[in-house]
Amino acid sequence: MSEEHDDEDGYVGTATLVVDETELTVEVQLRGHFQPIDGYYRWYGRIKANEQLTALAGGKKKKAEIRTPDGTATGEISDPDPWDRYRIMGTSTPPFHVPTTLEEVEALHP
Repeated sequence: MSEEHDDEDGYVGTATLVVDETELTVEVQLRGHFQPIDGYYRWYGRIKANEQLTALAGGKKKKAEIRTPDGTATGEISDPDPWDRYRIMGTSTPPFHVPTTLEEVEALHP
């Protein structure tokens, strides 16, 4: 992850996206953070332009499941940006590992 996001958790890489019972292999960049005001973990990111996803979603919001090597989560894809990248977001357990100990955080940011 880049230094500008040192205070956030995340994942960059290949994921499986399930939309309307169709599985797609996609490239994603995901991030997340704990929101202390309401006590929820919020994760979000972008899905690299994918012709299959564009055909399946048709530029509309859709419920989705996303799977990475570290986990699975449900969320929602939203309208694509001008580069045809869909945004994905969810609340609660993210589809990537979140450091839970000081040792894990220090290992990520030596």
